[in-house]
Amino acid sequence: MASRRTPDPSRPPEIVPAAPVRRVLRAPKSATAAPPASVSPESRREMIAERAYLRAERRGFTPGRETEDWLAAEIEVDALLKVSSGGAPQ
Repeated sequence: MASRRTPDPSRPPEIVPAAPVRRVLRAPKSATAAPPASVSPESRREMIAERAYLRAERRGFTPGRETEDWLAAEIEVDALLKVSSGGAPQ
């Protein structure tokens, strides 16, 4: 049977690391704005689809994170299009 010891006041308490926190990506409010007019909606969608595919490929196509891949790719593409059209990045 294990006995409980009184902590030694001269030693600092043991620090136990917390469980990792899973980050949830959220689109900034400005990401809902329409993309620059120089790119057609079809071209923009193709760019997003390609980036989302590449993100999924990098993580080994683990299922369950498709929406996260798509939203992150959408943010990347919109930021790229904004910068290339002369808009200031956020």
